[in-house]
Amino acid sequence: MKSSKKRKSLPPKAIIKLGRFVWTSLWHLMMSNLAPRSQSGEYIRPASAFRKAIGTEPENPYQPAAERYCLYVGLGCPWAHRTLVVRAIKGLEVAIPVTILSPAPEEGGWAFEKPEEGCRTLAEFYQKAQPGYEGRCTVPVLFDRQTKTIVNNESAEIIVMLNSQFNEWATNPALDLYPEELKEKIDWWNEKIYGAVNNGVYRCGFAQTQEAYEKACNELFAVLDEIDAVLAGSRYLCGDRVTLADVRLFTTLFRFDIVYYGLFKCNRKRIRDYTNLGGYLCDLYQLPGVADTCNLEAIKREYYGNLFPLNPGGIIPIGPEITNLLEPHNRERVGVSVN
Repeated sequence: MKSSKKRKSLPPKAIIKLGRFVWTSLWHLMMSNLAPRSQSGEYIRPASAFRKAIGTEPENPYQPAAERYCLYVGLGCPWAHRTLVVRAIKGLEVAIPVTILSPAPEEGGWAFEKPEEGCRTLAEFYQKAQPGYEGRCTVPVLFDRQTKTIVNNESAEIIVMLNSQFNEWATNPALDLYPEELKEKIDWWNEKIYGAVNNGVYRCGFAQTQEAYEKACNELFAVLDEIDAVLAGSRYLCGDRVTLADVRLFTTLFRFDIVYYGLFKCNRKRIRDYTNLGGYLCDLYQLPGVADTCNLEAIKREYYGNLFPLNPGGIIPIGPEITNLLEPHNRERVGVSVN
């Protein structure tokens, strides 16, 4: 016999109110660890800690050599991806070995597939290289196997070294991605693109207030619009040759329609919808060796599957297709005068 006594329960409104309060509190707690913020809710990216350089100066302990240094990277990380692109187009695959790590949220960071230098996680690796280290344990890492030291973990500096310090072992040594006559222009573009685009997408995705999000989003698309206008008359950012400025922009653009457009709320416009940026992305993707550095599934898995505060369900989208990146781009005609 069923009881006629009705079970009491919280009304839907109260349940929703409680659920929202609990989730929002947990979200802010998790985001505070994932993404440091300012008082206004803006994401602040901490600076890299290891900033030594490889060079030929007699007093420099880090002399260029083949297979002495190796890169530790994550395939989903755009900052690590920069180093893979330069390594590929310079032809340094033999001279600079690579070890790939995967995100391990339960470990609080990156983990090796098999122990490296006796370490299971990147955090352990950092501690071994510098006991007592308390900073972020990020990829990429340029590691010196000879001295067992982390030389550098700042991607912007690592790609400069890869461009210039290993030409003796490169299969494409004539390619200079940071030529002296263009350094000022490259640096100008790098500074503009870093704040508004490379880090700008994270400022959108990791914003913790509406105001911070809208500010970052407006800056992001203002600079993308500016770049699109420049590319109407210039094949690459600094003229008719690829430079480090293009490499640094490429790894963000490649991820844009795949993850930033949806997951990071950068949904005002897709890169493929731009008149010139879409073709420019195809142009860079089709450079010899570059496509091999782009792992679509790893990128989706590492963003959608591991950024729990942004995607609590962990559902990884099936799309998008990127076959459009192999279509003819006709960028070689841009900026060429026709008599």
